[in-house]
Amino acid sequence: MSVSGATSASVDGVSTSADYGRRVGLGTHLYVAGLCDVGQGSYAWLQPDGGWGWSNAGLIVDGDEALLVDTLYDVPLTQAMLDGFEAALPGISITTLVNTHSNGDHCNGNELLHGAEILTSVIAAEEMTRENPAMMVGLLEAAPTMGVVGEFFRHCFGRFDFGGVNRPEPTATFSGETTRTVGDTVIDLVEVGPAHTGGDVLIHVANRATVFTGDILFVEGHPILWAGTIPDLLKALDRIEAWQPDTIVPGHGPVTDLAGVREIRAYYEYCHAEARRCFDAEMDLATAAADISLDRWADWGEPERIVTLLDTCFREFEGRSDATPMAELFALMAERWAATHA
Repeated sequence: MSVSGATSASVDGVSTSADYGRRVGLGTHLYVAGLCDVGQGSYAWLQPDGGWGWSNAGLIVDGDEALLVDTLYDVPLTQAMLDGFEAALPGISITTLVNTHSNGDHCNGNELLHGAEILTSVIAAEEMTRENPAMMVGLLEAAPTMGVVGEFFRHCFGRFDFGGVNRPEPTATFSGETTRTVGDTVIDLVEVGPAHTGGDVLIHVANRATVFTGDILFVEGHPILWAGTIPDLLKALDRIEAWQPDTIVPGHGPVTDLAGVREIRAYYEYCHAEARRCFDAEMDLATAAADISLDRWADWGEPERIVTLLDTCFREFEGRSDATPMAELFALMAERWAATHA
């Protein structure tokens, strides 16, 4: 069966030089929009360039049954994805949808999965109740009056249709680990939050050496942490590496392999050490963000997100569990974004 984007283009591993020199490309498949055959009945649905809201989803097929990993940021995008699946894989029945976490770009299209089990972690389900798509509608309407923050917000989210989102609650939840079976294929679901969010879930298909990571892994884009710490995130990466997968579908960016995991690990370890240096020097977030060199990752998207990563580190170093107001973080990110888009 011919599937758009299925051609493989394998590349070498990443640089591990002590001076954080430039790394090589991390994609193992062509990074084009739509369906990508990653082998053995597993597929990714890709949305370049992988920036704010442009997430990946996955499909695990055995016989005429399938498990869907995540939906997309709005209903039209999710419908287009489902139509693409049907065109390439006619007659496939999606019996289970697994949401890897609560962010809307991974669950706002859930309403289209009529009759399917909708499964996520207990914590992710709780977090979904606090993330209201209607709030995004209001913020986008107010954006023209919000100055540079409004411009940044429209840049990030203005291309999505939040008005039509009516997200149902999950029909099943779990804590720790559970499994689902599609045809004869056993799929392991492992909760690894708090990390990117409070209830992140990894999907491991052992007999295909394939992992779907959600936003535990960003590839060739600066990551963001909303709930956990960098040490928490590194533990989740440990879990992926222990499985030794051949194919890894990230939450954003091109399909990769363990080279992608090693590179994001290097990024997190470097940023954590640099954040400690800036914290000890009593810098504020804006000063620290300007002080840290990210030259090794200069071609990654969304560099303004370093603000949120530093905030995560500073709160860790202070022993704080409270969250910094989102408006404050977006204002700082907007300033950094505007400085490079003047």
